[in-house]
Amino acid sequence: MSAARLGALARGLPDTLFGRLALLLAAAVLVSHVLALTLMFELRPARPAPPPPGAHAMAAPPPGPPALHAGLLLDIGVRLGVLLLAAWVAARWLARPIDRLAAAARELGGDIARAPLPEDGTRECREASRVFNQMQARIRRQLQDRDRFVAAVSHDLRTPLTRLRLRAEALPGDAERARFTRDIAEMDAMIGATLDHLRGVAAGEPMAPLDLQALVQSLADDEADCGHAVQVAGRSGPLPAQAGALRRCIANLIGNAVRYGGGAEVTLADDGARVRIAVRDHGPGLPEAELDRVFEPFYRAEGSRNRQSGGVGLGLSIARDIAERHGGSLQLHNAEGGGLRAMLVLPRANSLLNE
Repeated sequence: MSAARLGALARGLPDTLFGRLALLLAAAVLVSHVLALTLMFELRPARPAPPPPGAHAMAAPPPGPPALHAGLLLDIGVRLGVLLLAAWVAARWLARPIDRLAAAARELGGDIARAPLPEDGTRECREASRVFNQMQARIRRQLQDRDRFVAAVSHDLRTPLTRLRLRAEALPGDAERARFTRDIAEMDAMIGATLDHLRGVAAGEPMAPLDLQALVQSLADDEADCGHAVQVAGRSGPLPAQAGALRRCIANLIGNAVRYGGGAEVTLADDGARVRIAVRDHGPGLPEAELDRVFEPFYRAEGSRNRQSGGVGLGLSIARDIAERHGGSLQLHNAEGGGLRAMLVLPRANSLLNE
């Protein structure tokens, strides 16, 4: 059947889900009646021929099951089978646009620039697709506005900081110049962390196979060059990831452990389906009520984990965002014997290495 005839046939169907379901059920009932009546007439027993005149009457054969009873069972069976088949076809037919909408919603989280949904099908499906496409377009506009805002703020804030840094170099006293330089560096770090959080540090970076074990070891070596004790144990195979973003995520976890615990113990575990990276420190830990709150942007716990220790309250928030962009998770737990353990879990689903 040509595409033109299929299109004309589709235009002749009811425009709503209820109308199409009613039409399908009516057709199923009609077809079941026709099939049942046809089979009953085809399989009815033939009438015996009358005996010739003058022939002796022979003994009648023993009665069998009533023909009416067998025909009734056949009629019910045929109708029930046709209705079940129609219900199965209707369920798949009506669920197809819903499945398509659900698949598009899943893809939207990973690719906001995906092609819009075709606005076809029943009235309800067209309306749902239209609303979904409008939502996608609105999100894309908001992200574009955010990027423009971040670019403008970055330029506007960094320009006076650069002037302050140049003027600080001209201060006469070394101690005063060092204090100014330290304050400017802190402001620059705060601005950079805030803009990274607003911009989304993992956005736009392609996925590629990453040697996770080498990445963790290089971060540990960098900390060792600064005089910090970072131990690495366990093994891990390559993993599809956004290399720059994942480096930022693990660096934030190790940096927190070094800052608040004086060192870090990193353990890798790879079971083939996922990779677990545990980063433990031997600091004071956190109250149970704070373990989830520290992931909130700009939130800083009291005690040793405060501004005096460094940071602006965005490291863990950015790390969790990167983990979730990779389909993983990041959780904090108080370790036995003291200290805090950050558990980063990264799945290997849809691995690029197997494509």
